[in-house]
Amino acid sequence: MTDVLAIADHRRGELRDVSYELVSAGRDLADATGGDLHLVVISGTVDAFAEKLNREGVDVVHTVDHGEEFNHDVYAQAIVQLYDAVSPQFLLAPNSVNGLDYAPAVANRLDLPLVTDTVDLEVDGDTLVATREMYGGKVETTVELTGERAAVTIRSAEWPAAGGTGEATIEAFDATIDEDAIGSTVTGFEEVAGGDVDIGDADVLVSVGRGIEEEENLELIHDLADALGATVSSSRPIVDAGWLPKNRQVGQSGKVVTPDVYIAIGISGAVQHVAGMKGSDTIVAINTDPNAPIMDIADYAIHDDLFDVVPALIEEFR
Repeated sequence: MTDVLAIADHRRGELRDVSYELVSAGRDLADATGGDLHLVVISGTVDAFAEKLNREGVDVVHTVDHGEEFNHDVYAQAIVQLYDAVSPQFLLAPNSVNGLDYAPAVANRLDLPLVTDTVDLEVDGDTLVATREMYGGKVETTVELTGERAAVTIRSAEWPAAGGTGEATIEAFDATIDEDAIGSTVTGFEEVAGGDVDIGDADVLVSVGRGIEEEENLELIHDLADALGATVSSSRPIVDAGWLPKNRQVGQSGKVVTPDVYIAIGISGAVQHVAGMKGSDTIVAINTDPNAPIMDIADYAIHDDLFDVVPALIEEFR
């Protein structure tokens, strides 16, 4: 009973990045306990998903072919049955909309302690030590799980995405789904306003904060994004002011992003915002305040007026 079982996450026909991060987190735990890493993908094009999930560190990929989209009742039933079949020590799920939907129900049915939104996991003897952040990321807390088994959800962008091609065994798992117990079904999707852009998929983000001063000045930010082939995002004050839609917000109450390049313009760097973008590969900050928190985490910090710097960047990249 030392194996780890992780549940992949997908939406609208695409695997989410956190699925590959689950591989890294799960492999670390499996190495610490001397067990195997089992990954399961439920619903959708499971065979195609399984091939993509066959990354280094995965021992077995289980597929459950039932329906196309996420369904709480299907996931809960399938995971419980697979858990009983594999008998793992740890159950890992993404701290996503889907993961937070089924994880409490599964933990309850299996009588497992559950810790959500973890940013680090360690095995200390017979104890699983889970690290969580509180008070907007200002405080880290550790939770010690001393039972034989446990379930956790992991925050996205806290573990590296597993790479390479693995040698996992791919097995179809024949879950017995009680159709009478399925209380809801996805019948379609409707985009909300501004839903044409997913900042989580952007390679380069030009993000703007209250330093832009006026809504009319956003045109400058859009011009820079066009010159760079980037996507515009923002901190919360810009969304609260109604200058950009909610789907453009980066941060704890917005979206967690991990672009190749994140350009923070006129953003002070409150902990809530930093929590949503600190996983970016390269961070560029432009701010008139050299002591702004964003400057401390930036790979490149430009201490200058954005109204001087941004036009110069536009001219350079056009």
